[in-house]
Amino acid sequence: MRSMNLVDSWVQTCSIFKQPIHCKSFIGFIHQPRIKPHFLKSRKPISSFSISAIITEEEAKIDAGNDKPSFNFNAYVVEKANFVNKALDDAVSVKNPPMIHEAMRYSLLAGGKRVRPMLCIAACEVVGGHQSAAVPAACAVEMIHTMSLIHDDLPCMDNDDLRRGKPTNHKVFGEDVAVLAVHCHRHDRGSAEKGSSGGGELAKAIGTEGLVAGQVVDLSCTGNNANVGLDTLEFIHIHKTAALLEASVVLGAILGGGSDEQVEKLRTFARKIGLLFQVVDDILDVTKSSEELGKTAGKDLAADKTTYPKLLGLEKAREFAEKLNEEAKEQLADFDGGKAAPLVALADYIAHRQN
Repeated sequence: MRSMNLVDSWVQTCSIFKQPIHCKSFIGFIHQPRIKPHFLKSRKPISSFSISAIITEEEAKIDAGNDKPSFNFNAYVVEKANFVNKALDDAVSVKNPPMIHEAMRYSLLAGGKRVRPMLCIAACEVVGGHQSAAVPAACAVEMIHTMSLIHDDLPCMDNDDLRRGKPTNHKVFGEDVAVLAVHCHRHDRGSAEKGSSGGGELAKAIGTEGLVAGQVVDLSCTGNNANVGLDTLEFIHIHKTAALLEASVVLGAILGGGSDEQVEKLRTFARKIGLLFQVVDDILDVTKSSEELGKTAGKDLAADKTTYPKLLGLEKAREFAEKLNEEAKEQLADFDGGKAAPLVALADYIAHRQN
């Protein structure tokens, strides 16, 4: 990846969206410790409302190319997210003891953008595969992502009270059950991806070469960031955030039968949008409210963490986000335009999302 120190060469690109409409997430219910969420026992099909509510109007009208018919991003998101939600719902049913399964389902089925499983499926399809080949891996990466969210929110980590517009897992079920839910999601991930090739990609993404490495460096720098520069910040987020998005895309490409060259192009694409995801997260943390984000706003500033706006300034951080987006989409130039449209649209969505 190009050095982040070349900030002076970044060029700000124009937004692809129409008039912005500011949408706010709905705060699900009032915080009460150890609420027993009986509604989680229901096995009714998951409504597309929770999916559509996350995609703001301007994000839902992304044009995947000026010289071709518009790609209907909103329809794609609803279709794939409903498909993934059904698979996740089936994968984690309520069994004995019910509390741990309810805790798992509480966070796993709490909405969310489903960006990682969508990327996995889109990468499978762009190399000529069928989504059915990628479903186990897509579910596995979402379980790992959910595990990381429960883990990050714990009092010993980021100590957060709000996630996806609802009280965090440990606020509802207690810290002890939340820790067990983390372990169960990690175990069920293995079951979900069983029989899939490329499993080593996911193991690497969540271990000491991936998520854990980024988290450890992040913790060591929190409140002690006087000497934290762009290189260290990039290391944190390449490992803590980008690694799982990279694994999602690479797994999909492998399962779809992609060539080594195709897999590597998609790997580079994924790494850039993974870093882009975090840059945008840092920007939203200082420009949006908790209600708009569905999680606690301003928490990085309060915890004295190093962020891209803090190091670069807000406008330069936005320019860097645009640059990463353009560099990511350049990796898709050799793929069929129609098949690549979902990946282009997902990159644009990550760049311009509002929560």
